[in-house]
Order: sequence, then structure tokens, then C-alpha cells
Amino acid sequence: MSNTLAYATQSATTPITPFDFDRRDVGPSDVKIEILFCGVCHSDIHQARNEWGNSIFPMVPGHEIVGRVTQVGAEVTQFAVGDLAGVGCMVDSCRECENCKAGEEQYCEGGKLVLTYNSKFPDGTISQGGYSDNIVVDEAFTLKVSPKLDLAAVAPLLCAGITTYSPLKHWDVKAGQKVGVVGLGGLGHMALKFAHAFGAHVTQFTTSPGKEEDAKRLGADEVVLTRDPEALKALANSFDFIIDTVSAKHDLSMYLNLLKLDGSMVLVGVPTEPAGVHAFDLALRRRRLAGSAIGGIKETQEMLDFCAEHNIVSDIEMIDIQDINAAYDRVLKSDVKYRFVIDMASLKA
Repeated sequence: MSNTLAYATQSATTPITPFDFDRRDVGPSDVKIEILFCGVCHSDIHQARNEWGNSIFPMVPGHEIVGRVTQVGAEVTQFAVGDLAGVGCMVDSCRECENCKAGEEQYCEGGKLVLTYNSKFPDGTISQGGYSDNIVVDEAFTLKVSPKLDLAAVAPLLCAGITTYSPLKHWDVKAGQKVGVVGLGGLGHMALKFAHAFGAHVTQFTTSPGKEEDAKRLGADEVVLTRDPEALKALANSFDFIIDTVSAKHDLSMYLNLLKLDGSMVLVGVPTEPAGVHAFDLALRRRRLAGSAIGGIKETQEMLDFCAEHNIVSDIEMIDIQDINAAYDRVLKSDVKYRFVIDMASLKA
């Protein structure tokens, strides 16, 4: 076992504070990574505050992890000491069910999906995340990171990036299509970048008048303020695909009515309250309302390679780990452009 320095929360109502625990020893197929940067995801806040009702304490959040390999097991073939590596939202699965064999480990049906934190390994050990100085991960769930890109800005790709890339790929978004992005935050700004890179005509929907310039810089062809009913009315029945990144309660029907025949709207934001949808909003134009989680390991690597090829990273604000509680408060106020990333060197400051 190796002692690990970290920041953790002890309950749903306490702040995140210094914490140490033991990581497992490096096994034959394991990779040990010195964590250099870790993104701050809105789901970290949901979990730390037990807003989804499944939190395990003490909890070390963080699943947007990049760093450098410091040790490898005897059977590891894809990584060597000194390599850059990343870890996303999961660190193991059953590997035997139909979904796992198809490279969709995030939808593991074998009951053995292990998330990077707030989860349990088969032996009962609680997984702990990236607000820490190192992590030990099976090679099969470790990702290669290109040295071409700003490493800190790569970190959010491990969640915000793949969460938006995966549905755009699955629903085959391509050049010539009309795509809407709902919300301009950590997820939304990545959806904009990817949809633009795929060649779609991209419309950003936002409630904030001050975001128009930024949205266009990130790839939007047009920006629509959702508080303007006339602007929405003019766009009715015109979109091929809409990706909804908002994690607060909002009206889905307003966007469903913008879809054309056979159009799809996919939810990647996860509000804490259920949403109501009238069946007619779907039935009258054979529209589809779906959800999507992260991608599998193969698709996540594909996304990272695509980003390296097209020079795509997240827009970030770097913080020290000591500022994490203030960062959470700012996330809830949408006061970040567009993802906080922790410089893990500050952990030892």
C-alpha cells in the first residue's frame, strides 16, 4: 500500500479538506500515475453533497485526471514509466457482459462497474478520485495523452469532453446538419467545439446575453437567447440534433419543438429533479428524446486522438487545491469559463 495525499469531504455538509489514505500496490496489470492536473466536474459537487443520494464518505472526488506514469506492473504493455496518461470516470468493469465486450464499459451490465470515485471494487475497497497526488489504475482503463496539447486543458476532456463527443458521434452528427447546444458551461463549451469540428451548423441556446461573443469564439454560428419567445418560434421544426448540457431544472418541451421530423434531443446534463414532457411534443414529428453517459474506453481514446489532431482542449481556469470549496461555489453561480482545473502541485505546497 502507498500513502496518498488528497483532499476529501467527510459528509454531505462538510467542506473538502486535507486527507490521506492508502492506494493499493501496483499489480501486474496496473499503472501508477503521478497526478499533475485534475478537472472539477459539476458531478463532483453533486456527489460531494449527496445530491444523487448514493454518496460514500469519506470521498475524494475527481475523475478528469492527467499525469505521468511512475510505475507499471510486469504485464503492462501499453505504458512505460515517463509516459503521459489519463483517467476518466471509470476504472474497472466486469469486462464480460455484452456491453463491455462491445467497448461500452460505461453501460456494464455485469454489476462490476467501478467508477473512479464514490464506488467500490469487488473486494469492497472504496474508490477514491483525482483530488490526490497519485492513482493506481488497470492498464485497460488508462488512456494515452498526447504531448501536443496543454496538459492542464486536456484534463476536462476525460469527462466533459467524452460526455459531449460520445452522443455527437453516436447520433452521427456531420457536416450540413443543424445542431443546437443548450447551455454554455463545462459541457456546453465542449459540445460547441466538437459540433463545429464535425462541420455542423451550430446554434448556441443560452439564457445569458453576455455569452454571445464567447459562444461564437467557441464555434457557434448563431446564438439564441431562450428568453426571447419570438426567436425560438422562428426556429421551430428545424434542428436535426440538440444536445442539452444543463444540470438545473428547465423546460425540455421548449427545445423539443425545435426538432424537425426524426430529430433527436439528447440529455447529458443531469438535473436533480425529474422533468415533464408531453407525449405530443415527441409523437407529432417522430422526435426522439434520449440520454447519454460518457463513452467507453476505446471511444474516449478516439476522442483524445481527435482532439490532438484538431487542437481541441477545454477552456480552463487553474486553481490550487486549497481553493476547491470556493471553486464549487463559483461553479454553482456559473462563474467559470469554462472548467476549473486543479494544479495538483499545490497539494504539497
